[in-house]
Amino acid sequence: QVQLVESGGGLVQAGGSLRLSCAASGGAFSRYGMGWFRQAPGKERELVAGILWSMIYYRDSVKGRFSISRDNAKMTLLLQMNSLKPEDTAVYYCAADVDRNSYSGPRLESYEVDYWGQGTQVTVSS
Repeated sequence: QVQLVESGGGLVQAGGSLRLSCAASGGAFSRYGMGWFRQAPGKERELVAGILWSMIYYRDSVKGRFSISRDNAKMTLLLQMNSLKPEDTAVYYCAADVDRNSYSGPRLESYEVDYWGQGTQVTVSS
């Protein structure tokens, strides 16, 4: 059983920065495909960034502003968010796909996720 606990959300002004952390426990963290999803009110959950080994994916709207990384020794997933915009406001979820392989790549789909964190709110004011 894998547990994921996010932290680091909050309220920030447009143009500001936040760093989200996801602490994992249980399982072979280094082998998992990991990702950050977000869900805004009335919208579907979407992948923001994914990472599998050294492969990384970003959705177009966050490229150049967000950076995903992982520390396998500490079993931690990070998301550095810079130049935040009001449209980045959402609940952000850490996600793990334990069966991912190189053919699948780092672009996780919601239905492929095996474990979810509880979510952390990010609010960007204009």
